[in-house]
Amino acid sequence: MKSYLFLFFALLPSWASAESSLRSGDRIAIVGNTFADQLRIHGYLETLLQQRSDLSIRNLGWAGDMLTARDRPTGFPTEEATLNAHKTDVIIACFGMGESFDGEAGLKGFSSDLKGFISTHTGKTYNGESPVRLILVSPIAQEDLSKLTPVLKKRNADLKAYTEAMREVAVAAKLPFIDLYEPTRYLMEEQVGPGFTTNGITLNQFGYWAVSHEFYKQLTNEAPQPWSLTIDAGARTGTAKGVALSKITSKKNSLIFSVTEQSAPSLPSPDNSELPPQLAARHDTLTVTQLAPGNYTLVVDGIQIVTAKHDQWAKGVAIDSSPAHREAEALRAAINDKNLQFTYSWKALNQVHIVGERKTSPSGRALPAEVIAFDKLAKEREALISKKGNALRKRQWQLFPTK
Repeated sequence: MKSYLFLFFALLPSWASAESSLRSGDRIAIVGNTFADQLRIHGYLETLLQQRSDLSIRNLGWAGDMLTARDRPTGFPTEEATLNAHKTDVIIACFGMGESFDGEAGLKGFSSDLKGFISTHTGKTYNGESPVRLILVSPIAQEDLSKLTPVLKKRNADLKAYTEAMREVAVAAKLPFIDLYEPTRYLMEEQVGPGFTTNGITLNQFGYWAVSHEFYKQLTNEAPQPWSLTIDAGARTGTAKGVALSKITSKKNSLIFSVTEQSAPSLPSPDNSELPPQLAARHDTLTVTQLAPGNYTLVVDGIQIVTAKHDQWAKGVAIDSSPAHREAEALRAAINDKNLQFTYSWKALNQVHIVGERKTSPSGRALPAEVIAFDKLAKEREALISKKGNALRKRQWQLFPTK
């Protein structure tokens, strides 16, 4: 029953629109709490976006941020200055988790503060041409970690209430709204699979992998479609989704075929554990029927990928380490590196040397130039990401018997 409920909520639109909230070429700024801040560390959401569109993203998230509690070091650049510098078209705002600890008593103030946040940005032209577009993102649910989360029921009731308050404000302001509470609550209730968080509310790497897919789907109104390849080895015929099959031949009990990538590969799960049913379908899979009994190894462009028995191939085998998948992981690593360079330029670790009492010291005088250099590195990394974000190729796949 939980799986069906999850699918129901996953199909709900972020608001009344069926269109993507983003446009190709958008310059995006992500602001908000710890959830927003750590999106840049794992890079799954940005990789999903860059695989399918050319975007420029700067993460301005700050651990612990709330709408009215966003402390910064003395002399730190204003958010408006940073938004102007990035020529921001879209702000993705992630709030509600910290505020939810005020419980029911804080709901009215939260709604008021959220309206004030929207008002602050309404009509601003950070890109120099058109008003900035806002997208509001709810908090996630709290995961049951037994003794570590003793007031789970109350916390989730509060998080649901704050999510609904955010939805009401978004609908009234005609803004796109991303509901991450309901999907994460149903995912977290599944008994199968690894945990999603480190402390109940802070996602781990697997959690960001899982949630980023739902985030992407609501953000673009388009669910990433996994590759699905099905081949009848006896008839040498096949069908596929996400890729195109051609030239299916056999030679010495080996099956040889060409695969032309039509969409980006799925991002492999960072955890090898069995996945919850709702997430298992995110694997790219190859199904081959009518194989003679025995073990078979898949090779793509000369690289061994996976070995399985004939009956396993007949049911479908997950493909997550082909050259295309390795390139997707390389793209994610490049995105994380770009984000790190930007963080060094925007949120340098030793602020006291830049804006504090040590800014006149020799190291303090040298740091502004270093900050500029890091910003330049971030832009250089981004240019490289833009070039390889949508790289699709034709590759040779081979399935051959092995002892």
